[in-house]
Amino acid sequence: MLGIDTNAARYTWTAAVVLLMFGVIYLIREALFIFVIALLFAYLLYPLMDLIDRHLTAKTRTPALAITFLLVLGILSVLGTYVGSAVAQQAGNLTRQLPGVLNKLQQSPSPQEPGAVGSLKTEVMSTISSQLREHTAQIAGYISEIGLRVLAASRNLIYVVIVPILSFLILKDGRKILNSLLDALDTGREAAKDILADVHELLLVYMRALLVLCCATFFCYSIILSAMGEPYALLLASIAFPLEFIPLIGPLAAALIIIGVSLFSGYAHPLWIVIFLGVYRVFQDYVLSPNLMSRGVELHPLLVIFGIIAGGDLGGIPGIFLSVPVLALIRLFYHRLKKGQAARRVRAIA
Repeated sequence: MLGIDTNAARYTWTAAVVLLMFGVIYLIREALFIFVIALLFAYLLYPLMDLIDRHLTAKTRTPALAITFLLVLGILSVLGTYVGSAVAQQAGNLTRQLPGVLNKLQQSPSPQEPGAVGSLKTEVMSTISSQLREHTAQIAGYISEIGLRVLAASRNLIYVVIVPILSFLILKDGRKILNSLLDALDTGREAAKDILADVHELLLVYMRALLVLCCATFFCYSIILSAMGEPYALLLASIAFPLEFIPLIGPLAAALIIIGVSLFSGYAHPLWIVIFLGVYRVFQDYVLSPNLMSRGVELHPLLVIFGIIAGGDLGGIPGIFLSVPVLALIRLFYHRLKKGQAARRVRAIA
């Protein structure tokens, strides 16, 4: 009557609602990230909880869930006691050794070194020393600023407590929440159930593979680097373990840290460490990872690189961390959509 096209109005209203939804998601992105981390942590614990639950006769999963958390807490306590003390000792040794190493590097070239190489090294270290002296006040300001930022970020330590609690609740009431969401759907309940089952399987496979890759990195680095005579093998392996959770950027940063520590700590054969890191990366990327990841999780390297760059631009480190699972979910939804369209075409022809 007013000359308004109902279809155009409906599309406009839908687009406005979608934009509003994305805006709200952006505003609460930090809270959502905490819930996503809790969800992924729950998927790490789910296989163990499911295994324990199969051997219990309780009507609820609460006993299996409690045993799972107690078992994981015990394992982490043991590792923290034995591994953590060794890592702390190596970190202390490295901290005490670095000033002496820098002083040695500033000295004249040793007789074993070629004159040109020694002269170049001395010149480089002298340049670094002069720059440090010239910018002492500026560096002190940066240190103070970093300290304030660390103090400001210390409030995030509460998430160390919140994430396990959220994971506990997700594992405890996840099925009830899922059934409530499915009951709220008037149409497409079976299709939504199938999609959620695929998402569940994808996240299980991804988190299991990621945990195995991180553990493999820790054990291989600690064993091989120790065998090669690297005095800080356990410390470097402990640094590489959490960085393995961050796609592409994390392993690269770990490799640079290991090479840098080996060079500045006076390790005699840094080239062998570079060769080991390269061989291990090839083994992990082309042998271990493809065997752990299912076809639904594997992504083309170009797509992974694009996702990491885009995730970093949108959300920083959290965006990089979530880039691969988000791309895998998008890939899953895309294939489900294609499968649904193909099924509808077959029904139309029939």
